[in-house]
Parts: sequence; C-alpha cells; structure tokens
Amino acid sequence: MSSTIHPTAIVDPAAELADGVTIGPYAIIGPHVRIGAGTTVGPHTVIEGRTTIGRDNRIFQFASIGAISQDMSYAGEPTELVIGDRNTIREFCTLNLGTAKEEGVTRVGSDNWIMAYVHIAHDVRLGNHTVLANSATLAGHVHVGDWAVIGGLSGVHQFVHVGAHAMIGFQGHVAQDVPPFLTVDGNPLAVRAVNLTGLKRRDFSAERIATIRRMHKLLYRDGLSLEQAVAAIESLRGQEPQADVDIDTMLGFLAASTRGIVR
Repeated sequence: MSSTIHPTAIVDPAAELADGVTIGPYAIIGPHVRIGAGTTVGPHTVIEGRTTIGRDNRIFQFASIGAISQDMSYAGEPTELVIGDRNTIREFCTLNLGTAKEEGVTRVGSDNWIMAYVHIAHDVRLGNHTVLANSATLAGHVHVGDWAVIGGLSGVHQFVHVGAHAMIGFQGHVAQDVPPFLTVDGNPLAVRAVNLTGLKRRDFSAERIATIRRMHKLLYRDGLSLEQAVAAIESLRGQEPQADVDIDTMLGFLAASTRGIVR
C-alpha cells in the first residue's frame, strides 16, 4: 500500500514515507524527514529538520514539527527530533529539534495525547501515555515521565523533571521537580495529594496505593527533612513487595533531582 499525498502538498523527494502515510493539503515535508506506516499529516502542517516519526500517529492541521530550537546558542548543528508511535498531536503544536548541549535529540515517546497549542522545546524527553492539555509549554531539557498529566496553560521551567503518574493542575507554574504519583497546582506551586484518580484508572492495587500514600506523608506531612524522608521511604521496602517498584521509582527520581523537588 503506497502513501497518499495531496496534490497541493510539497514533499521533498529525499523524504522517506512508509506505506499507508497520508499527507494532507498544503503540507510541507522536508528532505531529512522519515514517517512511519499509517501516520496521517493534516493540512498546512510543516515537518522539517532531521525528524523521525513512528507508526500510526495523527498530526492535525497547522502543526510545526522539527523546526530548529529557540535556543539562541543553536548554531545549526545536525540535531534531531524523534517521535514514537500512536501519538495524537493536535492543531498548532510546535515540537523543536534538540541542541548540542545534551544528546542533540528531542524525544517524544508513544501513545501521548498532545492537545492544541502545546510547545515541546529542544531536548525534551516526553515519556509514554502522557496527556498535555491545551497550551501546556515544556521548556528546554524538561523530562516528563510515563502517564503524567500536564494541565492547560501550564508552564514547565527548563531542566525540570516531572515524575511518572504525576498530575499538574490548570495553569501550574512549575519551576521545581514534581515527584512521581503526586498532584500539584497553583502559583507558587504546591503538592496537594496523591494522584489517586490516575492510579486507580491504571489498576494500581490497594496495597500499592497505600504505600504511595505513605511516601507522600513522609515527604510532605511528617515534618521530616528530605534526607530523613528518603531514609524512611527506603525502610518501606519489603512491607508490600508489589509496591517495591513504586518505592524504586520515587527514590530514583529523588536521587536524580537537580532543581530540588516541590515542597
């Protein structure tokens, strides 16, 4: 099955389109672009740069994919944007190439729901199964874990990490790392609770949720220093063996934090 390209689209002969790709009216596809099978590209979308897109993605009209970064130090290095499979990228989203400051790659995982006007800047690492609501903005070098939700009109400061299963509420101003499993919102940003609704939707057991709630209490309710809270979380290992993976997720995130966590 060949690709379907609208007569008004401009597709560089060097671009690589797999079987079943659909390119809409007035779209522009650059020479270094590779698009996987079953992906649809909406009208007036521009895909440029060294951009690789996986299978069965839906890219809506007027998206800008693979433009150079908005980093003023970028000097034309051959950087990349890599997008996984089955993502939905809605209208007017902007996803930029990486810079030479890190690996030179902006990475978007698979099964993400990226709503209109979202900006994903250079060197971002976006995991799998995330939701980015309308006009959410990820600055350069932001890392977002699997299943995280970022509310509409939220801004995430450069180099911030957002943990797996975390949820950022509407208009969150995110300047510090957000630990896994927690819900935050406001300006200044504050931790509100465990993301219980999200965890239940993902079939976390009652035992796992109980352990996550204990970690939240140790970090935010018991008056402990961060060092004391980490030690107390480590002591939870083995009490609910199925929750040890969640303890590892939390401790790994805390150990890797460079901007400090929201507290």
